[in-house]
Amino acid sequence: MASLKDLRDRIASVRSTQKITKAMKMVAASKLKRAQEAAENARPYADQTARILAALGQAVAAEETAPRLLVGTGRDDTYLVVVATSERGLCGGFNTNIVRAARQRIARLLAEGKEVKILCVGRKGRAMLRREHGDRIIDSMDLAGVRTLGFADAERIAERVRALFDEGAFDVALFFYARFKSALTQIPTEQQLIPVPLPEADATSALGDAIYEFEPDEEDILAELLPLNVAVQIYRGLLENAASEQGARMTAMDSATRNAGDLIDRLTLQYNRTRQAVITKELIEIISGAEAL
Repeated sequence: MASLKDLRDRIASVRSTQKITKAMKMVAASKLKRAQEAAENARPYADQTARILAALGQAVAAEETAPRLLVGTGRDDTYLVVVATSERGLCGGFNTNIVRAARQRIARLLAEGKEVKILCVGRKGRAMLRREHGDRIIDSMDLAGVRTLGFADAERIAERVRALFDEGAFDVALFFYARFKSALTQIPTEQQLIPVPLPEADATSALGDAIYEFEPDEEDILAELLPLNVAVQIYRGLLENAASEQGARMTAMDSATRNAGDLIDRLTLQYNRTRQAVITKELIEIISGAEAL
């Protein structure tokens, strides 16, 4: 049975932890609003860029001079899996859910006889994937020193992906991140970066039924937009991740704070009962001693 001193020390320890988790919840809540706004503002631009590329791609995909970023290498033997996670923990199942989705996809690719290479963005994902796929991790990029995400951070990652593609290191690039829905819900998302996903041949044009004339021609526009699109989609995913991380952390710290409160209540009740038992025992000993005299 724990002594009164042990119970007092444990109650004090839990209260200190509760103060920390409460403070972390408040910090995450304050960061969440800005991160959510940034993610929501990036969605229309990224979606429209993808639609324009899909429409332009339909027109030139069949040509021999079509850009490789658009049509790929013509094979799908080697996959590059880009997994974006957080640099810090204490955010519930945020990192675990992203890594689980990536692992499931990797397992399916390996079962199909494909070669898989992994590029990790964020220390948490790298640590989790290293246990099972350490030999497949070809590079990792950290954003630990970045206080506010900018397009330059996404461009740095995109440059690495494009360089690997130009070297012939992979045929298809997949990007994993968590799409922000609410503070309670973050959806693990898989997105193909290279080659650009094109709609089915009989599908409606991504720009609708209207007929457009492009100036300059489609090839020149694609030469500018295709490299930019890789960075845009990665930037969108990083912003979604940032909002999802803060939402998951706020929810996790709120749950931890409430659990700490429940534990303090239970420990306080146990302390009071133990203290009452000690007092009763001492009274009995005093009364018994007095009667013995």
